[in-house]
Amino acid sequence: MTIAMIGSGALGLYYGARLQQAGEDVHFLLRSDYDAICNKGLTVHSCDGDFYLESLQGYRNAHEMPKADLVIVGLKTFANQHLKELITPLLSEQTAILTLQNGLGNEEQLAELFGRERILGGVAFICSNRGEPGKVHHLSQGAIRLGEFSAGLTARAEQLSAMFNRAQVPCQAVEDLKKIRWEKLVWNIPFNGLCALTDKTTDLLLAHPPTRELISELMDEVANGANAQDLTSPIDGKAFGAHMIEITEGMDDYHPSMMIDRQQGRPLELEAIYAIPLKQAAQRGIELPRIAMLYSLLSVTEK
Repeated sequence: MTIAMIGSGALGLYYGARLQQAGEDVHFLLRSDYDAICNKGLTVHSCDGDFYLESLQGYRNAHEMPKADLVIVGLKTFANQHLKELITPLLSEQTAILTLQNGLGNEEQLAELFGRERILGGVAFICSNRGEPGKVHHLSQGAIRLGEFSAGLTARAEQLSAMFNRAQVPCQAVEDLKKIRWEKLVWNIPFNGLCALTDKTTDLLLAHPPTRELISELMDEVANGANAQDLTSPIDGKAFGAHMIEITEGMDDYHPSMMIDRQQGRPLELEAIYAIPLKQAAQRGIELPRIAMLYSLLSVTEK
């Protein structure tokens, strides 16, 4: 399968490298890592075993890339205004588009640009960071769940899931994409926001009883907002939140992506992770006051 990776940060480089390692024909749109990777290849330091790819098919411009069977979108959502110019040159009649971006609203934007029938969405629960150019650190987790934007469990989703599993990426195709999107927000909303706001890692927030309690309360609010969205089955906020906290305790001093973005002066993914979920909950008559306060504090401190 010919795969185009659009958004070659820590997530895109890691998953693309795994797919290339498994024999897929992967093409990477590169920015800051272009020279390092083209000259020296890519090194992946992984909790599942380090590996090195001597060469990648890297490009500075999407117009130089071949047509793809699958486009994987790993861009930060604050760059979504570039989706049309980056993806259009890669499309044939049969090209599928899989977004692994955070938050809500990404599938809708892609469907408006390229048609609903092309679009799949997925959530990646992975702890990974970029190192120096040409290096990626995969610290923990790594599983993907994916599904069709138009709903239902399809053969296409199952085939993509099987492809990731062959590449040593645990993956499950699901029927309810909306539900897994909200489940990821149960983790993203408290940990990304609080770590960015306080400049404290996940372990320090969980070790401090008041912030640990606030994390649980935020998780409950996310579940309340989710369960008003006509999911195939409800999210048990207490049990699922406790499971997310247990997993996070195994991540040690993890720096979530939003914390790193703030430290490095980049924009935050506030629209997809906070504004759209708040709007969708409000449309169903659900108020999320703690999440709204966190969003206000994050947005007021944005440049």
